[in-house]
Order: sequence, then C-alpha cells, then structure tokens
Amino acid sequence: MCGIGVIISGVRIGSSSPISHSTSPVSSALSVDDLKAALGRRGPDSLGCKKIFLHPTVSGEECVELRYCGDKCDCTFFANGELHFIGATLQLRGVNPITQPLVDESGNILVYNGEIFGGIHVGSDSNDAEILMQSLGKCCTCGSHGHTTACNYSGLGKSSIPELLSTIKGPWAIIYWQVTSSDFEVENGITNINFWDELSCGVYSVSIGSSKAHKCLLGEVKKHEWTNPILKELVKWERTYVEPKPAELHFMIPSKQPDVHSICLERKPSGLGPMQTSVPVPAQTVLIALRESMMRRTTRSAIFPAVTCDLQQEEVVPVAILFSGGLDSMILAALLDECLQPSYGIDLLNVSFDGQSAPDRISAKAGLKELQRISPLRRWKLVEVDADLSKLTQETKHVMSLINPAKTYMDLNIGMALWLAAGGDGWVHEEIGEIDNHNYQRVKYKSKARILLVGSGADEQCAGYGRHKTKYRSGSWLGLNEEMKLDMQRIWKRNLGRDDRCIADNGKEARFPFLDEDVIRTLLDIPLWEVANLDQPSGTGDKKILREVAQMLGIYEAATLPKRAIQFGSRIARESNRKNFGSNRAANQASAGSVVIYGTSNLT
Repeated sequence: MCGIGVIISGVRIGSSSPISHSTSPVSSALSVDDLKAALGRRGPDSLGCKKIFLHPTVSGEECVELRYCGDKCDCTFFANGELHFIGATLQLRGVNPITQPLVDESGNILVYNGEIFGGIHVGSDSNDAEILMQSLGKCCTCGSHGHTTACNYSGLGKSSIPELLSTIKGPWAIIYWQVTSSDFEVENGITNINFWDELSCGVYSVSIGSSKAHKCLLGEVKKHEWTNPILKELVKWERTYVEPKPAELHFMIPSKQPDVHSICLERKPSGLGPMQTSVPVPAQTVLIALRESMMRRTTRSAIFPAVTCDLQQEEVVPVAILFSGGLDSMILAALLDECLQPSYGIDLLNVSFDGQSAPDRISAKAGLKELQRISPLRRWKLVEVDADLSKLTQETKHVMSLINPAKTYMDLNIGMALWLAAGGDGWVHEEIGEIDNHNYQRVKYKSKARILLVGSGADEQCAGYGRHKTKYRSGSWLGLNEEMKLDMQRIWKRNLGRDDRCIADNGKEARFPFLDEDVIRTLLDIPLWEVANLDQPSGTGDKKILREVAQMLGIYEAATLPKRAIQFGSRIARESNRKNFGSNRAANQASAGSVVIYGTSNLT
C-alpha cells in the first residue's frame, strides 16, 4: 500500500476525544485534492476516492441518514457532513488488481495500508485487503460505536472489530466505515481540532450522530483496548530477567575479543534450518525468530505483484535494503539472501553527502565484499546515492512536509537521508570486458524494488544507543531496562511515522523485520545481560546478541562494527551543521539535533 486517508467535514468532534492535542497548527485546511496529489506522488497502482454524505433524518430522531457517492460524484443535495475516503494502493499481494476504497454489499467501506503476516489466513493468491474486508464484514457492532455493553454475539462466530484487529500479526493501518442501525446522540461539548499529530497505536472509533442541543452533527472518539493478551504484553514491554545474580556474573567478564575468522561456523544454505554452532543458545533463538520474520516478509505471496510486474526485465529485484554496511543492515542482507529465491537480485541502497568518503559509504563497500564472499552467486547491487545538501532546497522543504509534526534538525536530517536513499536513484559499478579482468565502470541506475527492508528496532531492543551505556553506568541494569522500554514505547512517535512517510513517498513499502511480534517476544524472554553487556567496549558489548547472530550468519567484520546513526554515517548532519550553524562546533554548542526549525526560511 501507498497510503490512506479520510477527510471529515461538517462534523464537530467531541471534546472527550482521546487524541492528544498538538501545539503545531496547520497553516491551511487539507483538501481532498491535496491528499490525492500527495498520495499520487508515491506512484500507486491505483488511487480511488469515495464520498459519504451525512444529514440528520427529517423525523427529528437522533440518527443520521447516509448517501454514498464515488470519486466523480455530482450530487447537489444539501448535506450537513461529508466523509471522503481515499486509498492509494501499491499492490504487493494477490493475483487480481484492486482499487480502494473497498465497499461490501452492506455498504461498509475499507481503506487499508499494511501487511497481514498471521492471525487472519491469507491464501497465497489472495489480497490481504480483500480478506480483511470479508472478516470485518462478519464483525458485530457491539463496542464499536460508543456502546459499553458486552457483545451480543459472543459464541456465535462473531467478534468485535477490536477483537479481530487484535489478532493480526504484522504492521497495519485501516480506516473502516461500519454501517450500523444504532442510534446515538453525542452529549459532550464541541471543540475545534486543527493540527497534525502522530496518532498513538491503537484502535479508534468515531461515532457520528445528530444533536438537538447543538443542531449539528457531532462525532465522539473512543479508543478501544487490545483484546489479545499477547499483544497487550508486547505493548507493556516487560522483561522477566533484568538483573543478573552473582552466580551469573562470570558469563559477563570482559575478555579478549576472539579472532572471528577462526570461529568454526558453517553458514547453511537457505531453508536448511538453524545452524549447529558454539554460539550461545539465546543467539540461536534470536536467529530463528529473525529468519522466520524475514520469511514472512519476503515469501513469493508477499511480493508476488512486485515480481510479476517486472518479469520482462533482465533482472528482477523485488526487495531492496536500506544499507550502511553496519551490523543491522548486514544481518538483514544475509537473512534476505537465505529467504529470497536465488534468481532475484538484491539492491543495497546507500546514501552519502560526502561522496566516497562518508563512513557509511566506506562500510557499505566493505559489507558488499563480505556478502559476495558468503553468497557469490547472488546478484548484489550497491546503489550509491550521492547528494549535495546545498542543491536540495526544494527537496528539503518537501521532506519537511513529510516528517511533520516532527520539526527538529535531527528529524530533518534523518528524513532527508531516508527519502533520498529510498528513491534508489544513484550509481552502480558494472563489470566491463571479460569477467576475469575485473574492470568496472560506474553507471546510472534506479532501483525498481517496491519493498524496502529497514533495520529499525534493533538498537532500541538490544541497547545500541550511546544513551543506553550512559543509563547503565548511572542506573545499572534497572536503569538500562527502563531506558530501553522508553525507547520501544515511543518508537512509533519518534521514528516509525516519520520514516514510513519518507520511504512511502518514493512508492516503496517499508518492512521492519526487527519489529516482528515474535522477534520482540523472543528478545524480551532473554535475560538482559545476554542481550547486551555494556561493561565491554563499543562494537563488542552493545547489541551483543546481534553480534553473535551475525557471526552465525558468517558476517564477521560487520559483527564488530560500532553503532553509527544514518545522519552521521551519511554525513548529512555535518553538512547541515555547517549550513545552518556555521560549523560543527557551533552546532554542538547549540545542541543542534534538538533545535526546532521555525519556518521554511531557515532552509533556504
């Protein structure tokens, strides 16, 4: 999927709304055409719109009459309220093309953006949006529209919408209009909401009804609790084993780093199961969970249209990786190589604001050589995206609109690097002449992969940030655990919304293997001291368990690389500091990363 939206007009939202208020106002109202144009930029396979007209019944009762119109509606009758559903589809599953919004025979409407990897069965040739629509159509209306009574259909094969959505494994966002005969009147006050904000994770319903008191249509927002106990536990992010006992401390005594090249580890071919190695059992458990996560995200049924639409090309590349050559992206590359059919190529997308001298470009080239060593038959392409910040004024303003409501220079730097890398418009080195000569030329190349794997979640779950070591030194294991919990519980707000919009704007779907539900659960079940040992130096104890996973996959050099964020590895932070603060030193003194950008004039 590319993106979805709904614009509600003529309906005033009740002040009891659980949606948090933001201090960043919107300069002007967003129109349907604005939203369609923004989604159309992403290169969807289809873009559709459906309109619903709402007005109180003439009988004076507290209910609403509906009239439906499509994308090209020319209705002229008076309506108090309107709902415009917009769906842009980047179709990656199913044999037959679809156009959203989907409407069933009862008049229910769905726009859907996501991937169902479990919980609801989706056949290999089926489209998950259509399957979800069928499942939602079987749900009861109990609890969906402000009702607090228990479900009237319990035991009769029906469930509520929150119950159904709680079973889904995989990332998703939906907007669903459920037709109901229930009457209700909004009793709360009226407020004017005019802002952009990241919506916290959960299931929300907006119940729309008429009000005699206010003589208008009012909407009341309700947030529903997850009903899946496993999902509730993941949201709480509680770890059982946080502090080691004295008897367990001998496992964490820092020792001389072994020569990884002398470790006897055999990397098995794809599909042959876990490897028998001397690596600790927790790392093997994590590797199994990560491999299954990758399989769910790269099976043929999950990328089928992305493959078939490019069958006329010499080389089919359905999946790319946001690639720095660091620990996380190297693990993703090695796992993707195991799971993806050998006939497909893999694009490694790398962005640099300092040509061949950026740290991430250097490590990416080294990582490519290591991948070619462990999988010489795979067609790897390192796509070098070169950028000059001084020549990207208009692009910078566009990215500012994508990262909104985030508005710091750090957010902009990260968003800009992600947006350019996801575009995949760069250079590759192609061999010329006879194969044995190893002569190469640098040629223009644009990645056509429509799925982009991203390593988000690895640092948060495995203590990869510098602040994790700071917390460990000041608060020991309990302090470290609380900091990691904070990172995971705010990752949706600080990272994922921003990153997904910057990637989706290029017509690609971001997939996050480290944030698979089973991977999260597996890491939480492992004692914290097995996940990280921050008494050891950077590149050894941070993300300790992932370094062991990397060794099991045969990627030894990457297993020792320290953490380097994309804004520093690509050197966009350095260029931004020089441009906006005069120098790196001045930027550091001003804590440039957290400085808020006020107005677009700062970007010129």
